[in-house]
Amino acid sequence: MTTTQGIHTIDTGFVRPQFDAAYLIVENGRGAFIDCGTNHSVPRMLAALDQAGITPSGVDWLILTHVHLDHAGGAGELIAQLPNAKLVVHPRGARHMIDPSALWAGASAVYGEAVMETTYGRLRPIPAERVIEAPDGHVVDLAGRPLLCIDTPGHARHHLTVYDARANVCFTGDVFGLSYREFDTENGPFILPTTSPVQFDPDALHASIERLVVLQPSAMYLTHYNRVENVARLAAELHVQIDAMVALALEAGDDPDRHARLVDDLTGLYAARAHAHGWTQGRAALEQRLHMDIELNAQGLEVWLDSAAR
Repeated sequence: MTTTQGIHTIDTGFVRPQFDAAYLIVENGRGAFIDCGTNHSVPRMLAALDQAGITPSGVDWLILTHVHLDHAGGAGELIAQLPNAKLVVHPRGARHMIDPSALWAGASAVYGEAVMETTYGRLRPIPAERVIEAPDGHVVDLAGRPLLCIDTPGHARHHLTVYDARANVCFTGDVFGLSYREFDTENGPFILPTTSPVQFDPDALHASIERLVVLQPSAMYLTHYNRVENVARLAAELHVQIDAMVALALEAGDDPDRHARLVDDLTGLYAARAHAHGWTQGRAALEQRLHMDIELNAQGLEVWLDSAAR
């Protein structure tokens, strides 16, 4: 667990090392988690408290950037271990934390019950009185340290970003893309957008990224994965790639092999950009590491295409 300005990075253990992060902010002996991984991540979250010298009763908040299960699947189990904590979530996501049955049913329809149990664990409801809805501009007070919740759609309509003015950093969930440390080069971090089914909106995503850039944060804390700096450069790269991904989707159009074509085209796009960034391991290695993300991006673009057609 790494620590900067009272911010502790926690590897949730989801999928592989350094893939999925949650964060613990400590201020004056009180704590706030941002995102929490899956049920299987809860022991790591509690271990992070111990390493930070805080008891579970010292945690005041669990803030979710959005309710996708790699970010929020363990929220119910974690809140049950934190007697004084309240859950803070986008208004569009609150009902899914109070009653996760629809969230579970939707994901199970895609992946199957057995895979869901193994990957995420059964979702635990959170009592409504412990859930706080955070509309745009809502401020969470962590022992005098303000944490501003900013409505940032584009990846999902129920997505918020947390701006920590004390550290001048943003906790961006998925709205500021993915940047895995194994792709770092002497040119810094490599980044790519994430569409994810089913609420990708390129115009909203562009606007959300720009809204965060205006704050001039010194760094972004991504769920996938950890702290990145050079915010203006990374934002510019995200904008270019969002447009390129949309163009690829429009070109694929009604191709009967649209999904396979999009997967191949996205792989080529990211491989070319990674090579230009100085990453020399080649397309096959990139495809192996980013297979899941490329698959989800293709699906997200297809859902967006079909929605636009309707």
